[in-house]
Amino acid sequence: MENQEEAPAPAPAPGRGRGLIIGAVAGCAVLGGALTLLLWGGAAHQAPAPAAGAQALTAVNDGVPAALPDLAVLIDEREAHLRTHPGDAQSWAVLGAAYVEQGRRTADASYYPKADQALRMSLKARPEENAEALLGLAALANARRDFPEARTWAEAARKLDAKRWTTYPLLIDACTGLGDYKGADRALQELLDLRSGPAVLARAAAVYRDRGRREDAAAALHDAAAGARAPAERAAWLERAGQLAWERGDREEALRYFREASRIDPDQWAARAGEARVLAALGRTTEALNTYRVALEKQPSPQYALELGELYESLGLRHPARVQYDLLRERVRGAAEGGADEELLLGQFEADHGDAQAAVRRLRAEWERQPGIAVADALGWALHRAGEDEEALRFATAATDKVHGGGVRSALYVYHRGMIERALKQQGPARRHLQEALRINPYFSPLWAPKARAALAELGEPPAEGPPTDEDEGEDEYEDEES
Repeated sequence: MENQEEAPAPAPAPGRGRGLIIGAVAGCAVLGGALTLLLWGGAAHQAPAPAAGAQALTAVNDGVPAALPDLAVLIDEREAHLRTHPGDAQSWAVLGAAYVEQGRRTADASYYPKADQALRMSLKARPEENAEALLGLAALANARRDFPEARTWAEAARKLDAKRWTTYPLLIDACTGLGDYKGADRALQELLDLRSGPAVLARAAAVYRDRGRREDAAAALHDAAAGARAPAERAAWLERAGQLAWERGDREEALRYFREASRIDPDQWAARAGEARVLAALGRTTEALNTYRVALEKQPSPQYALELGELYESLGLRHPARVQYDLLRERVRGAAEGGADEELLLGQFEADHGDAQAAVRRLRAEWERQPGIAVADALGWALHRAGEDEEALRFATAATDKVHGGGVRSALYVYHRGMIERALKQQGPARRHLQEALRINPYFSPLWAPKARAALAELGEPPAEGPPTDEDEGEDEYEDEES
């Protein structure tokens, strides 16, 4: 795990409150809005063009999310243009970038082979000095969760032009997916040195969130949303702010962010899914189920199918849960046909609802290829579910211990570590981590949060003060930082 050594995160540039950043914050995975940071930097401020296709082109070029109807118009325009001008390398690159964004926003992986073909046509038309096509291929690889290839393409683009700021968000995503946190920090610092503005704030916030610096991330997203120039862009940053609020268990604030994002951009289906998540946590179950169904119909993400299935399961509705789990498998197969890597999600699903041994095999292969923190957590949990608790704890520690790179304050990750420690009879650390998971977000899952509370109740109160015992060993190693 050499790549996962802790490196000091880039220092915020002078700016508003607490010296927070020149700018600060996806995902996601791998976080999605950076997939539109593809071609070249735009002007610091530019009024949207009246034509929908021109608006989408400006958004893609400026590195901000574009509205879905505008993207559709841009795609139609580029396709029509290229039928009569097949040697236009730049138009092929724009078309490829638009396909990537359309695939990401709609959760339709069938756009990805189209994007690949368009971007390679761009390279064929202009084999040299074609950073736009290289960046499009990097964005495509990130969208497919192929982080080694994404880094290769992004590095090639940086070699062509180190001053092209739209290279760095893609490089950050690739390094994060590979568990190369020093590389992600360096790329962020280079980005901050080159550019400011909402898109840069949004990307920086993702890195701060991954380091556990949630206050910095929240402030950066607030500024990104305030500085956004178009509704789709503002909605994207508000949706990410909602994610942050949800991760810290602030249900009401998260709901406000998600609903405002949906109001501004009715096609912001990630915000709808976030709203469903919060409604379930608020006990508004019927609303949550209906909202999940709408989000799934419009953006058929396997992740949403998993969440809805687990909500049904938490309500004792096993048949509807199985329907969603079958739908998840079907959509994972469709994503694979488009070249997308859903092994992480499928491994997470199999560990809890299918074949734990199969989950371990999938996730070991994923870890060998791209050892990010999300994979460490998932593999550790799959090993636990398969009865391999000693090895499981090593991966769970990597996912939650800042020394190993696991700075994300994730209630689910800490819950997994606590349950593994409980299985190993390490009552002290188990109690501490289960308590910490519920402090981070008491509502983190309708299925697993109640199990965390039940496990804590079973562990009971800690023993009276006395000499340290074996079960307390390592208890002080876990730092609860809010930064």
